[in-house]
Amino acid sequence: MTTGHTPWRERPDHVSWLVDQTARQLAFGRAFPHPDGGAAWLRSDGTPDLTRPVHTWVTARMAHVYSLGSLAGVPGCDSLADSALAGLAGRLRDAEHGGWLASVGPGDTVDATKSAYTHAFVLLAASTATSAGRPGARELLDEVSEVLDSRFRTDAGLYAERWDRAWTVLDGYRGVNANMHAVEASLAAADATGDRRHLDRALLVTTRVVHDWSSSNQWRVPEHFDPAWQPLPEHHRDRPDHPFEPFGATVGHGLEWSRLVVTLRATLGSYAPEWMLPAAEALFDRAVTDGWAVDGRDGFVYTTDWSGVPVVRMRMHWVLAEAICAAAALHQATGHPSYDEHYRAWWDHAVTHWVDPVNGSWAHQLTPDLAPSDTVWPGRPDLYHSLHAVLLPRRALRPLPDSFAPTAPK
Repeated sequence: MTTGHTPWRERPDHVSWLVDQTARQLAFGRAFPHPDGGAAWLRSDGTPDLTRPVHTWVTARMAHVYSLGSLAGVPGCDSLADSALAGLAGRLRDAEHGGWLASVGPGDTVDATKSAYTHAFVLLAASTATSAGRPGARELLDEVSEVLDSRFRTDAGLYAERWDRAWTVLDGYRGVNANMHAVEASLAAADATGDRRHLDRALLVTTRVVHDWSSSNQWRVPEHFDPAWQPLPEHHRDRPDHPFEPFGATVGHGLEWSRLVVTLRATLGSYAPEWMLPAAEALFDRAVTDGWAVDGRDGFVYTTDWSGVPVVRMRMHWVLAEAICAAAALHQATGHPSYDEHYRAWWDHAVTHWVDPVNGSWAHQLTPDLAPSDTVWPGRPDLYHSLHAVLLPRRALRPLPDSFAPTAPK
């Protein structure tokens, strides 16, 4: 008989519930293939909105999650992963100049911006699909890896933000969000290929962002920089709810970095720097202190200023999903019961306010009073964060073999 002291993520009944939620989410999103290729933006009922562009980052996320579904043995996921991969290899890929467009459609409309954020998700999709044995995925992985290295990686080892279509004009903005997703994608690429260069890149970026910058900023992750990687703390003060570059500290990114640091540390095993676990815990503690129920209502605020005062109090689903994943990862790494307590409380909050009881999909945005809203994220365009919340807590943190040791300095 299971005792009351068994952590939730280790309880067979809870694991079974997570498995069921995984299947429900993957069933909800199965209508995503756009008739012209790529992933359509999904409405709140799971139907495709063909009046919206087909975004490369959404398509890549769907290729990633359905490749995860394939790895998990969920029937029907293979063909859906292949459909998304075909969109990445087809209409979203710039055959003339190389790299990937930001979006295409509706009609002849094209957003030809070449962004590191988009390319990081293409790398993540290709890496997960390679691990799942999907045809053409390894070729896609090698191609996008080369583009990231040759076009986006700077002398500092971090990634620049965006180019024009022909790679002639590089924007002066530098952002940590794209670098964070490049770390996640690099971890997946290292796992898929056994090429330790991907791990070196992940360690270098993480060291710079977490160990160097966040530790000296009270563990609030600095997000915005100029071309010399000098911080821009006032960036987008006039547009604080920007979906990708909001002003101030983004609470969810502190949680996401915490999870990534734990994952990278586990991957490195005995090669992991000693600072990594304390840093992951500090990032988590700061995000929870600044973000959870700080305005008298449950839920995480979206952003704060640099002293921790809430700026945008809207609740975003991805922040809660990352909190669940970070709590599970830290509990696995430390065994400390406080992380299990957070994990339980946040799942209670999720099923009360976010998770559709019929199909398992998550609302993407709520007001501070926990009412539905769509000012930043209309519909339910992809499953990336919510699927991670039901899948990652079930996965073991794995060290790398000795033969796969990193070469980047500690």
